[in-house]
Amino acid sequence: MSNFENLSLENLMHEDRKIFPSHESTKRAHVKTLGEYESIYQRSIDEKDSFWIEQANERLSWVVPPTIACRYEWDAKNRNIHHTWFEDGSLNVTYNCLDRNIEKGLGNKTAIIWQGDNDIDQKLITYKELHLAVSKCANALKAQNIGKGDRVCIYLPMIPELAIAMLACARIGAIHSIVFAGFSSESLVHRINDSSCKLLICSTNAIRGGKIIPLKEIVDEALPHTPSIERVIVVKRSEESCEMMENRDIWYHDAILGLSSDCPPVTMNAEDPLFILYTSGSTGKPKGVVHTQAGYLLHVAMTHYYVFDLQEDDIYWCTADIGWITGHSYVIYGPLANGATSLMFEGTPTWPTPGRFWQIVEKYKVTKFYTAPTVIRTIISHGSQWPKEYDLGSLRILGSVGEPINPEVWVWYYETIGNDLCPVVDTWWQTETGGIMITPLPGSHPLKPGSASRPFFGVSPIILRSDGSQCDVNEGGSLCIRLPWPGIMRTTWGDHNIFIDTYFKTFNNVYSTGDGCRKDKDNDYWLLGRIDDVVNISGHRIGTAEVESAIVSHEWVAEAAVVPVPDDIKGQALVAFVILIKGIEINEDIQELLVKQVKHEIGSIAIPKKIYIVNALPKTRSGKIMRRILRKIAVKEVDCLGDISTLSDPSVVDDLVKLVEMD
Repeated sequence: MSNFENLSLENLMHEDRKIFPSHESTKRAHVKTLGEYESIYQRSIDEKDSFWIEQANERLSWVVPPTIACRYEWDAKNRNIHHTWFEDGSLNVTYNCLDRNIEKGLGNKTAIIWQGDNDIDQKLITYKELHLAVSKCANALKAQNIGKGDRVCIYLPMIPELAIAMLACARIGAIHSIVFAGFSSESLVHRINDSSCKLLICSTNAIRGGKIIPLKEIVDEALPHTPSIERVIVVKRSEESCEMMENRDIWYHDAILGLSSDCPPVTMNAEDPLFILYTSGSTGKPKGVVHTQAGYLLHVAMTHYYVFDLQEDDIYWCTADIGWITGHSYVIYGPLANGATSLMFEGTPTWPTPGRFWQIVEKYKVTKFYTAPTVIRTIISHGSQWPKEYDLGSLRILGSVGEPINPEVWVWYYETIGNDLCPVVDTWWQTETGGIMITPLPGSHPLKPGSASRPFFGVSPIILRSDGSQCDVNEGGSLCIRLPWPGIMRTTWGDHNIFIDTYFKTFNNVYSTGDGCRKDKDNDYWLLGRIDDVVNISGHRIGTAEVESAIVSHEWVAEAAVVPVPDDIKGQALVAFVILIKGIEINEDIQELLVKQVKHEIGSIAIPKKIYIVNALPKTRSGKIMRRILRKIAVKEVDCLGDISTLSDPSVVDDLVKLVEMD
């Protein structure tokens, strides 16, 4: 039996529903037809060595150009999993992101637009200014005895110093480990200790949604348990004071005072580690994902260029926090490697009003916009009137990332934000993949709401049943990748066995993504959510994501989260937590309507056992719904919810617990 019963919402939608974008920007598309895409893609698979050497030499600047593309062995049975890219080449990532753009005459071009939480806080940083700041910061790191291979933990909010610090590490060959500034002291301790970081860069506080978060207090709580930390550099975000420990803490402005702005880039082997990024830890112990220099940079530069159809005059905005992989790849490294202008935003999409994102789009005339479905659903819940207050005519391409996007949300995004003109690139990828793996290319791919479309160049997917056989058309199974691609992680920090067991043990000789997927008759891919989120109800295996999509397809629903619970008769059942669009009054008919909706869209087998109408869901500050907490609440195991300090609003948990216990 496949990992997914063939009951997905998308199967029940019109398979032939395609949207052919007609925006002016697609006339300049880098790949103009589906046939052209297929030709390039096939060469990237059939002639992969020559293809990737060409791309590496064309898109990156090298100290020593590589002659070897990829070497790999994937044999999990014998515990032999290794892959390298461009192993005989050497370069520096920041030279590619900064110096060469200045040499090309882009020194006065804006590299980063920084928009603070408060609208009056803003900075436009040119490539020359960024180069200077990075060089000074790199010299400050060297003055603190940081060098090639040392690990530096960065615990900063979305302020310019975050971008500067990570690039400064790369400048001198230090390995950065960025920890999202919404994580607790406990999370910080684990990440510092696992990679034995020598130095921590933090700020006095973070400002987000009008609230001040005391980051330095969290750091001070963590550091007694982190023996590897020798020094702490503190960025003064605002005038609020904080404790400074003598002989350990130093102000950032003092650390760079009087230092030279000349810091030659250190030559790095293509396979030297660039950064460690820990998985969020929503399930199990966080793993330190290791990405290396050249393969990662080539992957994010190429995908950024093609997927967003990058043009010289673009104002590109990825709304992700740099504390996550999307921020690493598509706020900093990909855009800067391409000489683009990238927007960094410190605040939230709904403060001071639910129109905040669209006000910023209008303010800076953003052309390419990349965000997560959970953000779009949150905005939808506040009503469609907010986008209509702003001029969004500058937009040319819209992107989606982080989870499968509900078809109804896709259509709202396309129609309301894109005015029926902007292609929606629904991208699938992971922290572990480094960059985008499956995506439409604007101008060449017909777009289907809810489909991630086709694999990017060099990506060879296969969908497998649990017995390892290949799934048929429209049969859901486990999405796996048959060949290494340049951005693939190399290992998990400190324990290669975890890497093998997590990604290569399920099926031999392929990378197992852990995601469910199906491929339709046109060879387009439809993501079905995590395999972990598959529920067995009376022998039928159903993905919770498809039930969520069915519920959200009701016009009154803004967002839904569905979790499994034990059931004496069926084995497992479903519990749904549903947020209604603002202005809809709760009444007894709503639950009955939602039951009918699920029955119509999927079938009776998928009807939730309980449906709770709620005001909010437990989310991290990046917008990820913490379904593990909902599962515990649903079965009333509220004494073992685990760490909830990473939630944007922990009080939501108390409200949900009271609601379920009253039932």
